Amino acid sequence: MATTGSPRSGVSTTPRHLAQSLIVGAGAGVVASLAMAMFAMLAGATFQHSGFFTPLHHIASTFIAPDAMMKSMRAAMAGHMFTFIPGPALIGAVVHMMVGAGYGAVFGLISGRTRLHGLALVGAAMAWGLAVFAASTWAVLPAAAALFGGGDPVRDMAAMVGHGPFVVEHLIYGAALGLLLLTKPESR
Repeated sequence: MATTGSPRSGVSTTPRHLAQSLIVGAGAGVVASLAMAMFAMLAGATFQHSGFFTPLHHIASTFIAPDAMMKSMRAAMAGHMFTFIPGPALIGAVVHMMVGAGYGAVFGLISGRTRLHGLALVGAAMAWGLAVFAASTWAVLPAAAALFGGGDPVRDMAAMVGHGPFVVEHLIYGAALGLLLLTKPESR
């Protein structure tokens, strides 16, 4: 027998609704991770002077040696901002989208259980982006570095990128996530 929230709450807890919330959140998380990555890549090619594709190579260094990241950064220092190394860039993009999907799925579940609509939903998603920043900076990235052998480039990713830009990236993720979830009819 399916369970539902109390008539007063208006929140469904059926397995179908929960699965839908997870799936919609994961999809929105993937797209939001692309918006976040685009900012990181533009920042790398402009004010950070580290290279357009360096963020993808940096993420890939969770699982592979940081050689591509270092090559991209050295090329950027020599004025070549668009050094693209296909394998590591693809690994970085896939890892980033998978992580975005995971965090998006969790927020989809949370937002599916709340009555947030409109700007309140977007604000909550931006707060979620800040929570993801904190969790990533002080727990997830250090754990991933230890677990997968990513070392300093992964453990200290927020410091290497700069905490300010890293916060902005996560706020962009949250804003995009919230705006995408607004497209669900019950969230408007």
